[in-house]
Amino acid sequence: MAFNYDSYLRLEKMPTLWCWGCGDGIVLKAFIRAIEKLGWSKDEVCVVSGIGCSGRFSSYVDFNTVHTTHGRTVAFATGIKLANPTKKVICVAGDGDALAIGGNHTIHGCRRNIDMTLIVIQNFIYGLTNSQTSPTTPQGMWTVSQKAGNIDPTFDGCELAIAAGASFVGRENVTDPKKLEKLLMQAMEHRGFSYVEAMSNCHINLGRKNKMQSAMENLDWIDSITMPKKKYDALSTEEQLNLFPTGILKQNKEAREYCDMYEDIKAVHQGKRGVITQDDFAKKI
Repeated sequence: MAFNYDSYLRLEKMPTLWCWGCGDGIVLKAFIRAIEKLGWSKDEVCVVSGIGCSGRFSSYVDFNTVHTTHGRTVAFATGIKLANPTKKVICVAGDGDALAIGGNHTIHGCRRNIDMTLIVIQNFIYGLTNSQTSPTTPQGMWTVSQKAGNIDPTFDGCELAIAAGASFVGRENVTDPKKLEKLLMQAMEHRGFSYVEAMSNCHINLGRKNKMQSAMENLDWIDSITMPKKKYDALSTEEQLNLFPTGILKQNKEAREYCDMYEDIKAVHQGKRGVITQDDFAKKI
């Protein structure tokens, strides 16, 4: 029996404004299936999105939703989570939204380890605004802002999230929606800041301008630069160059969560406990 997505969608917003063949729809459906399997009610969930193609995500799903300003998804979501700590807060952003203008907020969301999931739809380009270089655009690729080829080093969002302190970090491709669905479930169940990168195609504004004329060619290229973490770890440093591991890249279940620590602070001010010491947060390190 086919899965029925209708109850999770705002059907009056259909069809989507995403280009034909866009991977954003695959991420959307994997997300909905993950919510269904987790058994969460729509009222338990708040989806926060920013600006860009991924920004439409919150318009299409029938949950509590907030469509925010460019780069501020994690900042808005932090306020939502602190005010409503029992809600399941999920941010959706593009690589430009999360790692360029929003990079600072992403870093500090990771650092705080606040309980939310950030889904970064990583398509290597500013898609909505017509092909400007993003932090993840591979060197040498044509963009409208670097027509002789991108000279900026490619940015790895997962490595940034790991270094900044996110307690869950993972990556999957839209070419394997079942694996993406499973990773989203694992990330959303994790208590702490979860960074999930969904590598996706933008065959209109990246692919066809870089000798990938169809969505499938763009997806085949993504397949060629990714592999499961276990296989990736078996390669030499030289062989790993320009490749990206997939699956769970980091999980620390012992790290203290930010809302829990905030409750401790509230208890101090309400006279329910004494001063909080560094030992109280030892597991965070």
